[in-house]
Amino acid sequence: MIVIMEHDATSEQVDKVVKFIEKQNLKVQINNGETLKVIAVIGDKCNFNPNLLASLDGVREVQKIQEPYKLVSRISHPKDTIVKFPNGVKIGGLEKPVLIVGPCTVEQDIEGLLKVAYAAKEMGCHFLRGGAFKPRTSPYDFQGLEEKGLQYLAQAREKTGLLVVTEVMDTMDIALISKYADLLQVGARNMQNFKLLKALGRQKKPVLLKRGPAATIKEFLLAAEYILSSGNPNVILCERGVKTYDTQFSRNILDVAAVSIIRKYSHLPIIVDPSHATGKKYLIEPMSKASLVAGAHGVMIEVHHNPDIAMCDGAQSLSVEQFKNTAKVLNKLIGRIDYDNKNL
Repeated sequence: MIVIMEHDATSEQVDKVVKFIEKQNLKVQINNGETLKVIAVIGDKCNFNPNLLASLDGVREVQKIQEPYKLVSRISHPKDTIVKFPNGVKIGGLEKPVLIVGPCTVEQDIEGLLKVAYAAKEMGCHFLRGGAFKPRTSPYDFQGLEEKGLQYLAQAREKTGLLVVTEVMDTMDIALISKYADLLQVGARNMQNFKLLKALGRQKKPVLLKRGPAATIKEFLLAAEYILSSGNPNVILCERGVKTYDTQFSRNILDVAAVSIIRKYSHLPIIVDPSHATGKKYLIEPMSKASLVAGAHGVMIEVHHNPDIAMCDGAQSLSVEQFKNTAKVLNKLIGRIDYDNKNL
């Protein structure tokens, strides 16, 4: 349910509406639009009479929201959310799309990580990704360097200025990872780890939420709702493909339409991970272009200094040179750098 206030509603009238709602043991979120103020009503409203709200001074209209994702919906928050970082980088709205690159996992060779980071900086990227804690299907696969990996990422940030993105797998690790990372990632396997989502909602760092491999768009948005309803509005969605029956040609199937659908129904920014979506190097560039044209606010690409010896996902990782060639195409597409016209 949302309460739309009159354009000339006073702060006293808004406060009265908020207090009335809170007396019903419901929560509120106030969204200031360009012309109207909208108050989202959150909680169990089965015994609540909306007509009582409609009679209060300053109230223009009370609307019921059919979608179960109240805070994520554009109905309650018409303006695009723009997630801002301390160094001035912004994701969302009409901001230029960002590039997030790096290896699947941080390995012992820090020089290799730095090689990728320097290349990312050279090509105008904003974020360095890398897993320090890795969820693996087999318990015998490499699980990550943990805090040592976080320290490597922090060193790369110090040398390049790139923001750090890394995955959080457990509520117990949030405090540690928050010391090093600028953007906390929830992997596809944890999209419906509701205890983790709520814990991330109670901290202040922005969250990158990946879509689960079998999740519907509705389930994806409801997962984001858990984070917002716990108090953290800075959520970035990530489409990374869903399961396909044709695994011969693609690891997953990239749901490019999800980008445009989510931009229509939600105010949250959305990026795309073509590496996990396809699992094939030759598909990364065309799928990145398709995602950006569809409206993605950025792409996340796996890049390794030597994919042939990568401990995780080498088959879908671009080499540094392959990445540079792809980045040139993407930068030209989004209008950041025109390599044929240096005056752009």
